[in-house]
Amino acid sequence: MSEILVKGTSADVMLLLEGTFPYVSGGVSSWVNQMIRAFPEIRFGIVFIGSRRQDYGEMVYALPENVVHLESHFLYDFPPPPMVHGSAGDAKAFAKSDELHEILREPGHEARAGELIRELMPLLREGGALSKDAFLYSKRAWQTITEQYRQFCTDPSFTDYFWTVRIMHKPLWQLVRIAEGLIPARVYHTVSTGYAGFLGAMLRYRNARPLLVSEHGIYTKERKIDLFQSQWIRDNRNVFERDISQISYFRELWVRFFETLGRVCYDAGDEIVALYEGNRRRQVADGAPAGRTRNIPNGINLPRLAALREKRAPGVPPVLCLIGRVVPIKDIKTFIRAMLTVVRECPDAEGWIAGPEDEDPEYARECRSLAESLGLGDKVKFLGFQKIDELLPKVGVLVLSSISEALPLVVLEGFAAGVPCVTTDVGSCRELIFGLPGEDADLGAAGGVVRIADPAALAGAALALLTDPARWRAAQASGIARVERYYTQDQMVGSYRTLYESLTALPDHARQDGAAGGNPARCPVHGGR
Repeated sequence: MSEILVKGTSADVMLLLEGTFPYVSGGVSSWVNQMIRAFPEIRFGIVFIGSRRQDYGEMVYALPENVVHLESHFLYDFPPPPMVHGSAGDAKAFAKSDELHEILREPGHEARAGELIRELMPLLREGGALSKDAFLYSKRAWQTITEQYRQFCTDPSFTDYFWTVRIMHKPLWQLVRIAEGLIPARVYHTVSTGYAGFLGAMLRYRNARPLLVSEHGIYTKERKIDLFQSQWIRDNRNVFERDISQISYFRELWVRFFETLGRVCYDAGDEIVALYEGNRRRQVADGAPAGRTRNIPNGINLPRLAALREKRAPGVPPVLCLIGRVVPIKDIKTFIRAMLTVVRECPDAEGWIAGPEDEDPEYARECRSLAESLGLGDKVKFLGFQKIDELLPKVGVLVLSSISEALPLVVLEGFAAGVPCVTTDVGSCRELIFGLPGEDADLGAAGGVVRIADPAALAGAALALLTDPARWRAAQASGIARVERYYTQDQMVGSYRTLYESLTALPDHARQDGAAGGNPARCPVHGGR
């Protein structure tokens, strides 16, 4: 299913967004909104990619005036199966596909892998030798699937294998259709790898215009977390076949699939941006050519947020606030459990959860039930989506209990508004709280850092700030100094302005040098063993 909400004829920068702006609130969406508004002279186009239309409501962000094109595509709203006739399949095309699968399993063939990927992409279009119909209904495709099942699959269910392979690949042909019909752009900018990144690679090779890749979190890492927690992936091994030290074959299959999408995106990217050095190194380990990577930290609108300090009442409000989506990766339950200890030590304290609950309604219900079962119904408040300008002046300590983050924008916003923070030890949070060695660290600690999924430690670090005004004021001053020196919007926008200007000025080209450099990709379905 597709929707074109704003129709343009061309764009300067085409943003490729998966599951974020303008339908979903959160850190990445806020960053996208911030970026578009920071460049009023640039005409932005947007391609939004989601799962199913029913998974998203109306837009939660008003479109800035410089958005000249917006189209939305929902990859898992599959149309009814068409009336088709079987075919033999193009032997040469499937032989190339088989060759790609083979060389992706072994290191040392990176250049040939890149050539094959570029050669195969045009064959995916409608009527091509590897089109959706050819993949789903040809005799050659059936032979490939059955052969690979016998050779590699460790799950006894061929039926589940067959349908997993089909469902896994069907969105790729929708991405081909999107690429074929998209209006021209001078630069393509994807804010993740995954499906949006694969679309960016196709557009890069098809139209010979540069691709900029920005990652807030590492997409493949976050998808692994999602896949390991998922309940819908089958494991059909019996008790004698199952090795509890190994994940199920179908989870492994999906992981390899997203790893390969990421590698294709990295290979195509002209510039690859991480938020901090740890994630840049992770990108390189996952296949990004090191010479095309760089760090650009998040930056915040300092004047607007600094003004919120004047709205704060004297003293330290006994309010702990978690700002974020109510989803498992944010580990809301650890925050709720921590509040049990906080309230015992500080009966006036409250825990606020400010974020949408519609992304994973079942998890949100579990969180509400947990708060009730712990007797915290009147102490833990679910506020839904809130405007931070109204929220932050009322907060004593910002809390982030996530099991995965990159460089969380909400921590920087809290610092600028004068709110210290307690975080889990994920992403760049440790360097945000304590600073990098040198002048940054000399600014002092802006809060506390604790282990993942440790409610007692989270509560202890929060109470240390709430119950010690002098310590709280020192942490507040450190956070303000750190964000003012290192994390301003002007610094971030300046870095992206340089990138946009240099990439936009490039002539049409199809880069050949090192397109498949770095570590070898893994076959998305069959290989990597």
